[in-house]
Amino acid sequence: MSTSSDPRAESQQAFRDRVRALAQARAQAVADARARELAGTAVRRAPARTGPPAQRREVTDVQLPFAVRVAGAWSWRLLVVAGALALVGYVLGYFHELLVPLLLAVLLSALLSPVVNLLDRRGLPRVVAVLAVLLATILVIIGLLTLVATQIATGFSDLSNQAVAGLAQMQDWLRDGPLNVSNAQLDGYLDRARDTVSANSGQLVTGAVTVTSTAAGLFTTGFLAFFLTIFMLYDGRRIFEWVIGLLPRSAEAPVEGAVRRGWVTLVAYVRATVIVAVVDALGIGIGAAIIGIPLAVPLAVLVFLGAFVPIVGATLSGVVAVLVGLVAIGPVAALWMLGVVLLVQLIESHVLQPFLLGRAVDVHPVAVIIAIAAGITLAGIPGALFAVPFIAVANTVITHLVRGDTGDAQELPEGAAEAPLMPDPVDDEQSGQAAPRG
Repeated sequence: MSTSSDPRAESQQAFRDRVRALAQARAQAVADARARELAGTAVRRAPARTGPPAQRREVTDVQLPFAVRVAGAWSWRLLVVAGALALVGYVLGYFHELLVPLLLAVLLSALLSPVVNLLDRRGLPRVVAVLAVLLATILVIIGLLTLVATQIATGFSDLSNQAVAGLAQMQDWLRDGPLNVSNAQLDGYLDRARDTVSANSGQLVTGAVTVTSTAAGLFTTGFLAFFLTIFMLYDGRRIFEWVIGLLPRSAEAPVEGAVRRGWVTLVAYVRATVIVAVVDALGIGIGAAIIGIPLAVPLAVLVFLGAFVPIVGATLSGVVAVLVGLVAIGPVAALWMLGVVLLVQLIESHVLQPFLLGRAVDVHPVAVIIAIAAGITLAGIPGALFAVPFIAVANTVITHLVRGDTGDAQELPEGAAEAPLMPDPVDDEQSGQAAPRG
């Protein structure tokens, strides 16, 4: 028995086939039109050999090489960062009269805070400990200045006499030595030197006035730094809490941990720098006294101050001692003094700094020299003084912010809890209870 097909089903199937065919034809027509449009655009954009200039060809990111895209992305970001740094530098330079005392106060706080904390733990009220330590520091500075002034006042006449004799000895050596300089040439050199001084007398007077104004500025800077140091040592924790409270809540913990580690680095740097400065001053001062170079104590104080600029400061101040020995005594004494300076620098570089600092200030010597040069270029003597501690602290802070804590216990480095700018209290070793400072 045969079965007949359903006409209704056949008509539905035919309708679906026609709709599918129409859709395919429509899609093909759209694709053909798009292809013709692209082909026409390419022909219109093709450069013409003759006739009017061709239209500018549009270049998309897809058509650029990957290296060019990466270089472009880095370039505009670096330009933005450089612009931001330039703006920050301009603002800081505008407020340099306030910034320099503030940075000096931070360095003094890092130097004196261990002594203040020690007296505080011994039961002395913190305000009394702060005032006692600052008073002792002022007395030490006044004593050094008095000693230097006394040495200069008593030894200047001898130095002048020795300088005259030394210059005469140098003239004899230049005339009779291997250089064979005649008396006429020496007189010509001296006459040119006198003419140069006479021609620049106005600049010398201007320089003297500048020195006077600089001395007044130094007094103002020192007074403001002393005033800020009192509050940092006494109430620094509350200041730090206020600054941290200005940050978003999610940034408080990482910034607090980074600043704690930066403070430990700064304290280690200042301690080591003071010890190195004392050793350099004693070494060069004792060497100058043994050789017989006049003004050995002022030269030692100069070396002590210069040692706060690592690598460069102590070397330059040692060169001053060599020049004084050359003028006052002669070339032989200058050579002996140069040997003493080099020996002290070797001991500082290879013994003292690695032993005292270790990895607390993990900055390469090349970075130190570049930072000092940049600091001198941007801010003169203050820039040279603050350059190395700045990059040391910045290295610690940035490393912590980027990498985070690496220890399993998430504990602070040794000495961080006693920093005067830290908000957390110091644990009492006997009772185990927190004892907030200030």
